[in-house]
Amino acid sequence: MSIQKLFDLTGKTALVTGGSRGLGLQIAEALGEQGAKIVLTSRKQGELDEAVAHLKAQGIDSSAIAADLGNPEHIAPLVEETLKRLGHIDILINNAGATWGAPAEDHPLEAWDKVMNLNVRGIFLLSQAVAKRSMIPRRYGRIVSVASIAGLKGNSPGTMQTLAYNTSKGAVVNFTRALAGEWGRYNITVNALAPGFFPSKMTKGVLAQFGEDKLAAHAPLQRIGGPEDLKGAALLFSSDAGQHITGQILAVDGGVVAV
Repeated sequence: MSIQKLFDLTGKTALVTGGSRGLGLQIAEALGEQGAKIVLTSRKQGELDEAVAHLKAQGIDSSAIAADLGNPEHIAPLVEETLKRLGHIDILINNAGATWGAPAEDHPLEAWDKVMNLNVRGIFLLSQAVAKRSMIPRRYGRIVSVASIAGLKGNSPGTMQTLAYNTSKGAVVNFTRALAGEWGRYNITVNALAPGFFPSKMTKGVLAQFGEDKLAAHAPLQRIGGPEDLKGAALLFSSDAGQHITGQILAVDGGVVAV
């Protein structure tokens, strides 16, 4: 099979959570450009409408469904409607997430629960529902979760205070490994991307506090993530090019965790 064919997603379908902006939209662009039919989901319909218009302007077959993945009652209707539109789900991108900044000794319980419910429970419930309804019966699936290098390391003293976020992303890392071990027999690969610092709505406070130059200085490549930097890795895990890769966590961080 040619390299072009290995990365080709023509005829494939993808559900991308947190897909209205940022890393989710970046991944949706990559999969759609390679031929996948896309359904985006996030909480706000207006932002989803803008994202779909953006994708359609690039010739990508896309639509959107508003849902709050922190609410377990939204999971089944989201999967049902996605299946009505796509017929089946080949690729699930678990990107939706939340963070909260607070000193560990004063971290509010409600904030802890908000982060965990979306970043961990939501990924579990959606992956379970998609697998049972589509991937396991068809003996095919690609699950790609967006973790973070925050799930691979702690924060330096005097920098971010994001205990719940770091803990949730560490959970995503081992969720990925454990699920890969269980679902490989169904020809479902389960992998995770661990981005370093990328500008986004969620990270704008950090960027304002520390500045791009200071953040970039921590990376061997001396830069932060850009609008194209997650696309190749996401496509590898989502396509036949990654058919023999599962249970892996790929840091896309300019080398921060390597040094």
